[in-house]
Amino acid sequence: MLAIAVVIATGFGPVVKASAQNVSYNTQPPRPKPPKAANDNQMLVQATEVVYDYNNSRISAVGNVQLFYNGTSVEANKVAYDQKTKRLHAEGNIRMTDAEGKITYAETIDLSDDYRDGFVGSLRVDTADRTRMAATRADRSSGNYTVFENGVYTACAPCKDDPKKPPLWQVKGARIIHDQQEKMLYFETAQLEFFGVPLAYMPYFSTPDPTVKRKSGFLMPGFTSNTGYGYGVEVPFYWAIAPDMDVTFNPRITSRQGVLFQAEFRQRLMGGAYQIRAYGIDQLDRGAFAGQPGDRQWRGAVETKGQFALNDKWVWGWDGVVMSDYYFFSDYRLSQYRDPLGSFLNLPTDAVSQLYLTGAGNRSFFDARTMYWRSFSGNQDKVPIVYPVIDYSNVLNYPVFGGEFSYKTNSVNLSRDSAVFDPITTLANTNSLCTTASADPLARTPSQCLLRGFPGTYTRLTAEAQWRKSFTDPLGQIWTPFAGLRADAINSSVSNQPGVSNYLPVGDTQAFRLMPTVGLEYRYPFINVQPWGSTTVEPIAQIIIRPNETYAGKFPNEDAQSFVFETSNLFSVDKFSGYDRVEGGGRANVGVQATTQFDKGGAAKVLFGQSYQLFGMNSYAVRDSINTGLDSGLDKPRSDYVASIDYSPNRTYTFSVRSRMDEQTWNVQRFDAEGRANFDRWSISVMYGNYAAQPELGYLTRREGILTTGSLKVATNWVVTGSARWDLEANEINQYVVGAGYVDDCLVLGLNYLKSYNYTVGGVPPVLNETYMLSIGLRTFGTIAIGF
Repeated sequence: MLAIAVVIATGFGPVVKASAQNVSYNTQPPRPKPPKAANDNQMLVQATEVVYDYNNSRISAVGNVQLFYNGTSVEANKVAYDQKTKRLHAEGNIRMTDAEGKITYAETIDLSDDYRDGFVGSLRVDTADRTRMAATRADRSSGNYTVFENGVYTACAPCKDDPKKPPLWQVKGARIIHDQQEKMLYFETAQLEFFGVPLAYMPYFSTPDPTVKRKSGFLMPGFTSNTGYGYGVEVPFYWAIAPDMDVTFNPRITSRQGVLFQAEFRQRLMGGAYQIRAYGIDQLDRGAFAGQPGDRQWRGAVETKGQFALNDKWVWGWDGVVMSDYYFFSDYRLSQYRDPLGSFLNLPTDAVSQLYLTGAGNRSFFDARTMYWRSFSGNQDKVPIVYPVIDYSNVLNYPVFGGEFSYKTNSVNLSRDSAVFDPITTLANTNSLCTTASADPLARTPSQCLLRGFPGTYTRLTAEAQWRKSFTDPLGQIWTPFAGLRADAINSSVSNQPGVSNYLPVGDTQAFRLMPTVGLEYRYPFINVQPWGSTTVEPIAQIIIRPNETYAGKFPNEDAQSFVFETSNLFSVDKFSGYDRVEGGGRANVGVQATTQFDKGGAAKVLFGQSYQLFGMNSYAVRDSINTGLDSGLDKPRSDYVASIDYSPNRTYTFSVRSRMDEQTWNVQRFDAEGRANFDRWSISVMYGNYAAQPELGYLTRREGILTTGSLKVATNWVVTGSARWDLEANEINQYVVGAGYVDDCLVLGLNYLKSYNYTVGGVPPVLNETYMLSIGLRTFGTIAIGF
């Protein structure tokens, strides 16, 4: 069978070029070819047969027709063009692809030659962004409006095994109107179906067409419920003000408290972007929060954040929040301050307002920020204000005396209005024993109270320089001498509030602290190669010489309160977590490390060691305002033993163990174990912790618990997840989460149940809180969230 290709000017005009002679003519002689205008478009037609009817000015292409015109292609069994009416008619197995990649399948098409007007029968439309529409008939007018009769819209791909099977979701409408100028889809008498089952009926609704990335209009609604405000319905409205800015109005209509107004403004500028959120409500029923901070008529908050790039290395930005009361966000379950699990649990936390400047070079880093925390626990006077904290570090990119030289600085200035005492024994069940003033600083019983935050102002400037160089001798021994010098200038003004003098010197105090350090690290790796892999055994010894820590425990400790002794910091020159404390005295750290690499994949690493106070004062045995270092295992001349094991036989399994054992009895003081497994269809992790009592830090009894998490892929797109936390000492599960989710390219479905303790203000014992979360996300439409 021969195919004919012709190029036609100004629609279907006279033949310009033909590839074969299987062409039929009518009985009249051909008319002269009119002159071709310079700007006439050309149409290319390929077909088995082309028939010209010059009497009726009608041309037909039959058999495997392919037509190309103005970026649009049409494939059909038969195509006819009427030059008088300028109508294009196609029949049978039609496939029309426009310049934007939209594909229309149909049985009949009757359109004007510019595709502006006409109708399409029994059509299906596939767009470039993977959305699909179908209808019994579509009428097109003015080159802008397309009306789909008995239309169906979905963003889901058809089932590969059974294309006739209903998609995961679809919207059916008696009429679907597409306004291409406004880029809107209007649905009349519509119903939303899941898996072919109608679940929601809507007499009318509209949505931007899939090509629109941002457009003004209503977004998907949301539903919540809570004892304080009753049932809530949110109907967001999005306003695209300009290409670089928009506003979202999201009023929440509640059954008990009235309307909670919410709005968010965003703007994108040349170097970055910023946003502002505002909330406000005139409560109808203050009694719902009787005795709580929310017992007031008007409540609200304002948040803002932004970040801008000065160049490719420097950025600056801010975060800010102000609120009428510290329980506003949790009372109204506002998403910005949900707990890390994503639930609506009323967990107390802080909101930070900060202004920062950050820069990063190839081997340097700078960060300066001022911070103000807004307490959600009601103790605003006990929260510090930091103005500012500045960090800078740099590693020189050239050797100094053949080694690596680095330096860093840290400065901080902060203030707090009231002291933060923490009763840590049952005897000190109130602050009375903590705040009792005494002329004797030793009058407090060591294990009664801690001063976690001092009242007053504190300024510290720290500068530190370090040098180190490694040598390998002919025997393969690695020697690394190192040296450092750290200087601290401190100005402290501690308010003489009741009981504070038992912990810190009150009044104004200035001091200069200098800590020179020299040391040597020794490693001697032994390598053993076997057919199954290689093992490296490496003894490690570290000697550090320096003077005693001056002013130990005499100044506030704000950034070095957290301390856990384990293998990860065994060979740290200074094991304190911050700058406010500095390790002093002579110390030796020794251990042995073994690493195995298996030829068939997998690795194992074991580390065991101990630390020794050789001479001078042991900084970890010095009591400060929060007893940092006490009960840590380092607060004695011979430290506890620390050990760790990490084992990964393959990509599927990972195991790790951390332990600290008493250096005399070998009793386990701290033990962590974790195992993870990841398979194609499921994954699981189990974490076990067992920690001995640390009465100096307020932990009077042993703590023991298990945290498990897991997920199971029950089908191609279905996943079931869960987690639970089991307090073995209390023998109760105090938190668990169970959820199921479906995710694919067009639908996100999630259902979660969460149960956990809910903490309230004023030391009231925690109570269990239950939350159900349902979210449904339809691609191109949005997400509906329901929480109760």
